[in-house]
Amino acid sequence: MSALPALFVSHGSPMMALAPGAAGVALQRWGQSLAARDDLRAVVVMSPHWMDEVAAVGSHPQPPTWHDFGGFPPPLYRLQYPAPGDPALARRVVERLRAAGIASAEDPQRPRDHGAWSPLRFLLPQARWPVVQLALPATAGPAQVYAIGVALAALREDGVLMVGSGSLTHNLMEFFGQRPAIQDPPDPYVVAFSDWVWNALQARDLDALLAWRVRAPQAERAHPTDEHLLPLFFALGVARWPREGAATVQAITREVQYRYLAMDSYAIS
Repeated sequence: MSALPALFVSHGSPMMALAPGAAGVALQRWGQSLAARDDLRAVVVMSPHWMDEVAAVGSHPQPPTWHDFGGFPPPLYRLQYPAPGDPALARRVVERLRAAGIASAEDPQRPRDHGAWSPLRFLLPQARWPVVQLALPATAGPAQVYAIGVALAALREDGVLMVGSGSLTHNLMEFFGQRPAIQDPPDPYVVAFSDWVWNALQARDLDALLAWRVRAPQAERAHPTDEHLLPLFFALGVARWPREGAATVQAITREVQYRYLAMDSYAIS
């Protein structure tokens, strides 16, 4: 059986957990094929909602579900994702990062934030596979995050699903300022940015993607800060994309929600 794909998923608004739209349905459908594999052993997920000085790794044996947001409907705060942690896998992740010269440390207290549990509720709703969360180093850029993925690439051969969770666009000032509905038509700049990323992926142009801040249309508007796009580079590094004749990118979904949130998710294999 081929190695597990590396995934980039857009987790959008915390409301995705209650109102997933077409993006949630697409993740759920994709997850069914993952759950049917007999080689899936665990999950490592990078979320931008955990930023640290180093590439820290959560080693809690049973991480609590953290509702790390405010002002949303009460049912959202009752949701749980009770997948266990895996301290032994966490140690392996730290060891591989350190062997690659990347600073890392275990964090045995860290709960599981919504950047991890919200998309996993759709990808793997059974919550029976261990999930280890990986922090995004606060000062890392695209090339550094790509290198973190490369350092952990071999884990795919051991049945570990590697997930970068972020958002393809993430302008919260516009989102909260206008409070659009989930089905509102996308703003043209969101479509332009999403199309540029997709075309660069199809062209296997890593250099363009690494320089997205200066080369992508409406980059500053799509990402006033870059932390929600950086997990894409983690997934690309895990897949060692682009390799000659391999590492193809498949769109799981390219929906836009709430006018400003591109929910693009990709499988890289």
